[in-house]
Amino acid sequence: MTAPDSILPRRTTVPVRVGDVVVGGGHPVVVQSMTNTDTADVAATVAQVAALAAAGSEVVRITVDRDEAAAAVPHIRDRLAAMGVDVPLVGDFHYIGHRLLNAHPACAEALAKYRINPGNVGFREKRDRQFGTMIEVALRYDRPVRIGVNWGSLDQELQARLMDENAASPSPRSAAEVTREALVLSAVESARRAEEIGLGRDRIILSCKVSDVQSLIAVYRALAARTDHALHLGLTEAGMGSKGIVASTAALSVLLQEGIGDTIRVSLTPQPDGDRTEEVVVAQQILQVMGIRSFAPMVAACPGCGRTTSTFFQELAGQIQGYIRARMPVWRQERPGVERMSVAVMGCIVNGPGESKHADIGISLPGTGEEPAAPVFIDGRKTITLRGPDIAQAFQQIVEDYVAARYAPAADARAVHADTPEPSPPPVTADGR
Repeated sequence: MTAPDSILPRRTTVPVRVGDVVVGGGHPVVVQSMTNTDTADVAATVAQVAALAAAGSEVVRITVDRDEAAAAVPHIRDRLAAMGVDVPLVGDFHYIGHRLLNAHPACAEALAKYRINPGNVGFREKRDRQFGTMIEVALRYDRPVRIGVNWGSLDQELQARLMDENAASPSPRSAAEVTREALVLSAVESARRAEEIGLGRDRIILSCKVSDVQSLIAVYRALAARTDHALHLGLTEAGMGSKGIVASTAALSVLLQEGIGDTIRVSLTPQPDGDRTEEVVVAQQILQVMGIRSFAPMVAACPGCGRTTSTFFQELAGQIQGYIRARMPVWRQERPGVERMSVAVMGCIVNGPGESKHADIGISLPGTGEEPAAPVFIDGRKTITLRGPDIAQAFQQIVEDYVAARYAPAADARAVHADTPEPSPPPVTADGR
């Protein structure tokens, strides 16, 4: 019943290595996140980076905004290494990144990538000099950079120039179109300047972030048409709760479906004292429900109706989903392939048996007025009917037993595939199509 990840057409891009992670070039779309701790607080930042990495963030960005933060970076890297957490760290620089990188060589060395915002790296005659300084540091330490344009800090001189040219045009475009053009041009021209200084195309990732869904789609379509650089996707300032999740999903899904995007971040505003790892889970779920990558078994559950007045099936669906997510760190190491398992928890006989048959493991719980019995389906066949007060515990054990029986231990899986070469990513072409 379990199917391998489907393969959507992907835009061909130049691969960029960030630590041990490769972005672009046909490699899997990378999930990344960002801390919201004070980077100068080493203990708090280490704890949050470790939590984000454990949740599945493959790259983590940290703010480097002042000397104390820059001085803390190598200590953060070292503490994470001592914990066995080897996630690449990206330094997020604004305004004084050129000075911080030169003043703190240990920070420059500890980071796996630098994020540069061309809209605030400097102004007027300082812009090229300070931008060049950061690129020279990247060359010195052989580090990639993300040139990250944001419409909240767009190069005002560039935008003003394009607005003036547009006003003089016989067929002027809307202000929104000009702003989108300014975003794309800022990214492309900055990448060109970095290459002129000596940074290779395999050391440059581009992004053009906005907070409006339709604008983001339009900007990235235009950017993808002009360059074969690897692209970082994200709806900036997406918002809090369901609004942020829905907006990010709407924007990123359209672009990913078109093959645009090599790494993604979901920029959610957490609740006060909320769990920062939520943005990682949402990013993973976007990729998984689209069939791009698999991270954890998916649990299908019906929404409930008048046939399911009991909350039992809702509670069981939540318990099973929580149980699977809690077990995934162990299963991921010991049982490769389990991330593609599907589970169904259904609330009555209308769609319950049929949906359960489509899953690897499914249970159809009794609805209102139905016989208090819960048939369990494994690989499309009814195998047992559960009754009594311990249905939840019994079904949880069935899931555990299925994983143990279906997915070979990691050592066995390695032995089976020892003589099978890794598939090569698609070739990189010059035109970026």
